[in-house]
Amino acid sequence: MDMNCFKGQADTLGMSSIIEVRNVTKKYADEKMALADLSVNITAGEIIALLGPNGAGKTTLISIICGLTTLTAGSVFVDGLDIETDYRKARSLIGLVPQELVLEPFETVLGTVTLSRGLFGKSPNPELIKSILENLSLWDKRASPIRELSGGMKRRVLIAKALSHEPKILFLDEPTAGVDVDLRRDMWRLIKDLKASGVTVVLTTHYIEEAEEIADRIAVIDGGKILLVEDKSVLMERLGKKQLSIDLDKPLSGLSGTLIDLGIILENNGKRLIYNYNVDLSDSKISEILLAIRSEQIQINDVHTEQSSLEDIFIELVTEGQS
Repeated sequence: MDMNCFKGQADTLGMSSIIEVRNVTKKYADEKMALADLSVNITAGEIIALLGPNGAGKTTLISIICGLTTLTAGSVFVDGLDIETDYRKARSLIGLVPQELVLEPFETVLGTVTLSRGLFGKSPNPELIKSILENLSLWDKRASPIRELSGGMKRRVLIAKALSHEPKILFLDEPTAGVDVDLRRDMWRLIKDLKASGVTVVLTTHYIEEAEEIADRIAVIDGGKILLVEDKSVLMERLGKKQLSIDLDKPLSGLSGTLIDLGIILENNGKRLIYNYNVDLSDSKISEILLAIRSEQIQINDVHTEQSSLEDIFIELVTEGQS
């Protein structure tokens, strides 16, 4: 996908923080604490995924950064601009794609996207709007009323509206909720193209595989607090687990003391040996286990390994955070 309409931004974005959230607390009138002394920095040009269960504070955090919700304490800076004292300038740098499909049903696709650009005080730019609609496969639908579009197409219109004023940052709140698998993958390609053009992308998602596929960093939020912010590959390496499964030719009635001491477990009615370990375990340990098995003249049919997914890690982190 050609995202040249945003290419000029790529040259201005370095590796500095484009969003700084400092000790933000949000407490509602009923004393419910939505965010509790939360801090996080978002790097220019990255894709960061906010993961957390329902009610964790993801949407509240996005709403505060976008200036839609006031904070109780703390501060937020967008490209160096305070969102409270420099609201208009800060908001002009942000494109927001909400989870809800809220659009004017009788307006055309072209009309609603053009209007969005004007609402940010931007001068008309028909060529830019055409480029955005083409990139989102909406140009052929430009004269169609919104009410005639499918849910997936309406979500594309929301993205086009968010991009119409050429933001540096794009917030996507559950961008692929309710869309089919093919459209979800199209969205993933679009998000990657936006990153390549220099746009910083912040997304919340319930689809863990989505974060695993496209995010550079993962932030896990629960109970209004950030549990972890980590580079995805580092996170997978540091917290990921592997399982070595060894299928046996004949079932065993039990394990020797040597195999038990090595941490091996007997499963599948004695037909399988299991060893769980961290991904950074040295190969020598695996070799030691295989040698011990062979020394006891146990016949092996098959050996394979499985690695924990980002979903496994996420569930473990949230469970620990709630305990």
